Amino acid sequence: MPETPADPPGLDLARLRAHLDRELPGAVQGPLRADLIEGGRSNLTYVLTDGAARWVLRRPPLGHVLATAHDMGREHRVMTALRDTGMPVPRTLLLDPGADVIGAPWYLMEYVPGTAHRDAAALAAFGEQRVHALGRRLVDTLAALHRIDPAAVGLADFGRPDGYLERQLRRWSKQLAASHSRDLPELDRLHGLLAERLPVSPAPALVHGDYRLDNVLIDQVDGTDTITAVLDWEMSTLGDPLTDIGLLVMYTELAGVGGGIIPSAMAAPGFPSSGEIVSYYAELTGRQAGDLDWYVAFASFKLAAVAEGIHYRYQQGRTLGAGFERAGEMAPILARHGLTTLKEH
Repeated sequence: MPETPADPPGLDLARLRAHLDRELPGAVQGPLRADLIEGGRSNLTYVLTDGAARWVLRRPPLGHVLATAHDMGREHRVMTALRDTGMPVPRTLLLDPGADVIGAPWYLMEYVPGTAHRDAAALAAFGEQRVHALGRRLVDTLAALHRIDPAAVGLADFGRPDGYLERQLRRWSKQLAASHSRDLPELDRLHGLLAERLPVSPAPALVHGDYRLDNVLIDQVDGTDTITAVLDWEMSTLGDPLTDIGLLVMYTELAGVGGGIIPSAMAAPGFPSSGEIVSYYAELTGRQAGDLDWYVAFASFKLAAVAEGIHYRYQQGRTLGAGFERAGEMAPILARHGLTTLKEH
């Protein structure tokens, strides 16, 4: 008699299998197994297999979930809309917005081969020339996203660009308050300065919301390091495209700092500097980041709110995988980076 696969935390494989058999009849042929992909700090990602085929399932984290911060329907909708645009996204297969099957909303997508690079030492083995080309390809892909006409792909109502930055600042302040477990005066000061210096946004675009090297998959295609998939669309919307560049710059400047929340890969020798990232993006899009300091500081504030949410869940014992124990170190580091960025510019 075949062994019954064990349920990983956050999944009920028997209920999931029954649901898949109803919604995608014949897709699953053998016993369904699932493995949690380590490294994610927000939504949970599992690779499912029946021994022959593979799929990927995404669901919100366990326990304390911030309102609007883990929207499965949003991820599913934007990836489905971008399928035929040339943007590398996995093919979506199924969305379950309810909680009856696994206790939370979830969606299923195709498995795409590739590696999410998080470690500088591993990426450095590519050599500086390949690392540099890969960094520029990351900017190429972001510029291509920002050039897509949202209305042409059915996403004209995917967000409200007017007042976007003000709403974003308010939203992440509320998220921070929802995960409050300690006083962080430097973060409060950063929030105040950001509110005082709110810039005027350029023309809106589709915004990824968490664009960085380890949120894309890289694989060799015809001898070239190629982005095979852009992942983690949970914070995507219509808004200010410079927020994506500010975030990418912040991740580059702080690569490897503080407890693994910011991966080290973008510190690998050869990866483009923040200045090159900004100038190359401007060359591709015609958008000049005149208020880049504000966008980088805002990215620091936003990630601090995310880190505090992880820290809060870790204190409750509701995180899965390793590396969460140091998440609490990040908010003060990010607050200081944001304050320094505003001061220096």
